[in-house]
Amino acid sequence: MNTRNETFEKLGIIGTLSNLLVYLTSVFNMKSVTAATIINAFAGTVNFGTFVAAFLCDTYFGRYKTLNVAVLACFLGSLAILLTAAVPQLHPAPCGTASSCIGPSGGQIAFLMMGLGILVVGAGGIRPCNLAFGADQFNPKSGSGKRGIDSFFNWYFFTFTFAQILSLTVVVYVQSNVSWTIGLTIPVVLMFLASVIFFAGAKLYVKIEASGSPLASVAHVITAAIKKHRLKSVKQPWLNLYNYYPSKYANAKLKYTEQFTFLDKAAILTPEDKLEADGKPVNPWNLCTMQQVEEVKCIMRVLPIWFASSIYYLTMAQQMTYPVFQALQSDRRLGSGGFMIPAATYVVFLMTGMTLFIIFYDRVLVPTFKRITGIETGITLLQRIGAGIFFALLSLIVSGFVEERRRTLALTKPTLGLAPRKGEISSMSAMWLIPQLVLAGIADAFGAIGQMEFYYKKFPENMRSFAGSIFYVGGGVSSYISSFLITTVHRMTQNDL
Repeated sequence: MNTRNETFEKLGIIGTLSNLLVYLTSVFNMKSVTAATIINAFAGTVNFGTFVAAFLCDTYFGRYKTLNVAVLACFLGSLAILLTAAVPQLHPAPCGTASSCIGPSGGQIAFLMMGLGILVVGAGGIRPCNLAFGADQFNPKSGSGKRGIDSFFNWYFFTFTFAQILSLTVVVYVQSNVSWTIGLTIPVVLMFLASVIFFAGAKLYVKIEASGSPLASVAHVITAAIKKHRLKSVKQPWLNLYNYYPSKYANAKLKYTEQFTFLDKAAILTPEDKLEADGKPVNPWNLCTMQQVEEVKCIMRVLPIWFASSIYYLTMAQQMTYPVFQALQSDRRLGSGGFMIPAATYVVFLMTGMTLFIIFYDRVLVPTFKRITGIETGITLLQRIGAGIFFALLSLIVSGFVEERRRTLALTKPTLGLAPRKGEISSMSAMWLIPQLVLAGIADAFGAIGQMEFYYKKFPENMRSFAGSIFYVGGGVSSYISSFLITTVHRMTQNDL
């Protein structure tokens, strides 16, 4: 049920957003740089929104209730974007082939931003919770449950990349060649179906209640450790550090680890520390449990991996936007019949590369590596993440060579004419974009899935939504950096164009 909901949700959201670059430049008459900046800012805000959603999910509502709100918000946001196309008063007048045209009014921009804002709430709520909610349906204490979780991560990504492929082909074609109104109606209908399917399974789901935010525990532990920094470390901390579990505590109990021992002082019980009748600390800012300290250590251990993955995030942010502009100014004709592939559809090669490689990885590479290494998953998660970073860098290098070739042909060889307000259309076939996109897809199959699974397995149950959010926060940071890079390069090179 969860993967079917994910399929329709991704079809809805990606169907709305995948062609948004073209929509903003062709319907809202925006410049390419402005449109790319808005897209990257939106993507960054969605990804940072996952952090807020994870906090609310873990602290107050739980994953199921958070998804209730998020699914409805995605539907309403998609509906608002549809209205900007369907209602003439909500978008500027078309300018055809004119070199300059009237841009959107303040009211039109405001309504568009309102729709994108609602989508931020929806997508920001779904992303950190949906994967963890799906994994909640497996029993991690059984052998079949553990195997199910390992395979679930691969097939989860396979399902929604398949949905993205449909969005980037069928939906984008309808939007670009038939009607924007009809093309944006499809995602709205699919989001409605996603809502119906999700709520239909309400009685079947395993629902884990909220048990407090790890962010609050982080603040408590750091504050208490600073206050008690002068105390001497205790001997045998696994026995002598203060620990407390509520009567209905259902999460895994973490064992003591000998890393970041300066944090242990937050769990040293002193005569000044007061306890309630059930053993709970009166002031959580002065005394924390060993469990809380170990949760903070989990975050500390993950941070270096998160920072190291920043190159991967930035590369993927570029590969999700810039190839659309490359395709717009390349030869997109297919065969002699004159059929022209929509520019946004080229991103489907990234999704196809990822989808096919996931199948190959899960069915061929994992069993092969397992026989060699003896590891259940074939290779370690860190090795998988490292492979993702390598392929992401390789993708960007290939992209640079392709762009140099495209631009050189546009400036020196006979072109296919002018793209409205964009310049010369290169005679280079847009099919030359496929290698960089396939490499980016392989990078996603290694890096994205590896990171999600790594974060999921390194955190206890009450931090699973937080684990999902930090993956997307990394993407959010890269989206803002990508916007900065685009703006900077444009300003420095605009006299050379």
